[in-house]
Formats: sequence, C-alpha cells, structure tokens
Amino acid sequence: MTHADMRSFAEDHVNLPTDYARKYRAQAESLKTGLRTHIADKPGFGLVKMLNAGSVAKGTALRSINDFDVAVYVKKDMAPTKERDLVDWIRELLIEVYPSKSAEDFESCERCVRINYRQSGLDVDVVPIIHDGGNGDSGYLVDKHTSERTYTDVGLHLKFMRDRKGYDPNFAQVVRLVKWWAKQRKDENPEFKCKSFMVELMVARMVDAKAKLGDYPSALRQFFNWMVRTGLEEQVAFNHNGQTGNPRSKDPINVLDPINPDNNVASRYSISDRNALVRAAQDAADAIREAYYSSTKSRAVEHWQAILGPSFRG
Repeated sequence: MTHADMRSFAEDHVNLPTDYARKYRAQAESLKTGLRTHIADKPGFGLVKMLNAGSVAKGTALRSINDFDVAVYVKKDMAPTKERDLVDWIRELLIEVYPSKSAEDFESCERCVRINYRQSGLDVDVVPIIHDGGNGDSGYLVDKHTSERTYTDVGLHLKFMRDRKGYDPNFAQVVRLVKWWAKQRKDENPEFKCKSFMVELMVARMVDAKAKLGDYPSALRQFFNWMVRTGLEEQVAFNHNGQTGNPRSKDPINVLDPINPDNNVASRYSISDRNALVRAAQDAADAIREAYYSSTKSRAVEHWQAILGPSFRG
C-alpha cells in the first residue's frame, strides 16, 4: 500500500468533511447564542466566555463523530458553593434555555452536560469550567462524583495542536488514522479503551521526537512499533514551563497533559487495558509487516483491512 492509497482512503472514509464541520460549528454557535441571550436576563450568572473545544476545534475529528464540545467558563464566586453540583447546575440552565426540548435530552455526565439533538444526530457536550480569574483560558474542570478539580486551558490545548501541525503538516491526518484504528477495535470490543486525547498526545510525541510522518503507512508502522517496543510503560510528556513531565506515577500508562502535567490522561487505565492496547498494536504491526511482504495487492489489502476495517479497499 502506498501513501496515496492511504490518503485517498482517509479523505473518503476517515476525515470529517468540511461541510459537516461547518454544520456542526453552526449548531454550536446557535447553542452559544441561546445561552448568551438567556444568561443576559439572569443577573449574577457570571458567564466569562464560551469556547469551541474537542476534536472538531482541534482538526482531528473523524467522519463518524457524534459529539461537539463547548467549554463554558463561569466565575468562581457565581458557581455553586458545592463544586460537585456544577454539572447539574449547568444542566438546569440548559433546560431553561431549551424549553421545547425534553429534559431527557440533557444528560448529566462526569464533567459535562450532553445535549442530544435528535434531528441532526449530533450531541453537544457542554463542559463547565470554573474560571481562575486570569486573562487567559485557564480554569478547573470538576468531577461531579468526586469533586476532584482538574486544571485546564482550552486555548493552550488548541495552541498545542496548532503548533504540532506547524511542525509537521501530516500530524492531524496521522492522528485521525490512529483514531480510526482505535474505532475499529472499539467496534469489535466495547471494552477496548483508547481515548481520543491520548491518541493525539501519543502522535504528538512522535512529532516532538522528529519522526517523519509524510508517508502514512510508514508513520502507522512507527506508531505501532513504538507501542509494542515500550509496552506503553514509557512516559509520554512534553516541555511545560521548562520542565518535561513529572516523576512517573504508579498508573499502568503515563500520558501527561501538556498543559497540566499533574493530569495523567490515562490514569484510569488498568494493567488489563494497557495489555489489550499493546496486543492490538502488536496485531497491527504484524499486519503491516505481512502487507509489506504480500505478493499481491489484494493480499496486502486484506492485511490493512485488519487494521483499518473492511471499508479499506486500497
């Protein structure tokens, strides 16, 4: 399989088309406009700003995307006294903004409220962030179950992604191809875990290590070989204020948030989850090797289908 084969497949099956992205952004803007209008009539709400976030904003979304993230920053002194109530508080506000929608369309999740738009089939995750009072986009996510705070900065996360695209223009496409591989594994086994943000950071590690991503089959081979070689026991970390990462934690996988290295984005992965990831990477690496040595293109396609799914035709 050639780079051109992989690029054609990505454009036809993997990547989110521009017109779809435009439609999803318009839906998010409609939500933000409705929130602003409603909040304007509620003195003391303390809205600071709203920002698009997630894979569409980062440019790493798949064609199969079914959600769009909107970060809503609120002032600390206007947020609920019990921070664990933050998500439910935002949910009640959103129900007020959309009186024509059923309350069942607003799902209170761990750190966000998921709004289901039945007509478009797209969910919008509204992520409340307690603003830290500064001039930037920093603040704190709050887990509704544990009250745990996590420092974040949507603007700096987006900049991190833009910077990696600047370092290597193939970065986002390789991310999308790896995400597509992970999607195939999740479709086969719902218990398989490989979150989107973790994929982005593991491919970003390749960029920072000066790996060449211009040939997509080769880039995928490098990615899977690294997973197998390290067994995912090697910490993934990035330069942050002059320091690269933190001491490795006892978590089975260490992939550190580049904006907040205290946040291991894989902290909830078990040894079993890690082993399943490494086994899947080994299978992918083996398939790429077999495809390379295949005597016919049809046989090579079969091996790549084991990685990218039956829609891959070469």
